[in-house]
Amino acid sequence: MDNGASSYRRFRDEGDENALAEIIREYRDGLIFYLNGFVNNIHVAEELAEDTFVLLGTKKPKDKGLSSFKTWLYTIGRNIAINYLRHRSKVSEVSIDDCPELINEEEELETALIREEQKIELHKILKKLKPEYHQVLWLVYFEDFTYKEVATIMKKSVHNIENLVYRAKKALKSQLEKEGFEYEEL
Repeated sequence: MDNGASSYRRFRDEGDENALAEIIREYRDGLIFYLNGFVNNIHVAEELAEDTFVLLGTKKPKDKGLSSFKTWLYTIGRNIAINYLRHRSKVSEVSIDDCPELINEEEELETALIREEQKIELHKILKKLKPEYHQVLWLVYFEDFTYKEVATIMKKSVHNIENLVYRAKKALKSQLEKEGFEYEEL
């Protein structure tokens, strides 16, 4: 698969359902973890990722080709997450702290997906950073986006992303030292 663009064209133009299934298999997990950085609830992140794929399957928006397919897909997911957060801010909800069974399920899922203990700890420390820092580090280092693609997703300039990555790495290093972790050069 070339990055999802040809699969999406096959689905949108020819109605090839297998092409949509390929896209979902390829991008589902990464998109869920990216969206979890916004909503801090893995179950909601799964629903938002599903909403993103449903939008692709039903409305079949046209990819203008201004960026890679993955960048375009993550931008759609980000917009859906922002809309969810806007709506949620208007609605009263039960705190996740009041539902310990959900916290346990989230921890089990993270453990299953991120096998090594060191990666789990890094993930927890990333969550302690400012959301903007968490987001930029996740996109650059876990999703392998270029600074230009991250700039498109986050609606910032490349220069702003470069500065943001620098500050985020500095904050991560400080947090790692505070937690007493050994780390490689960032």
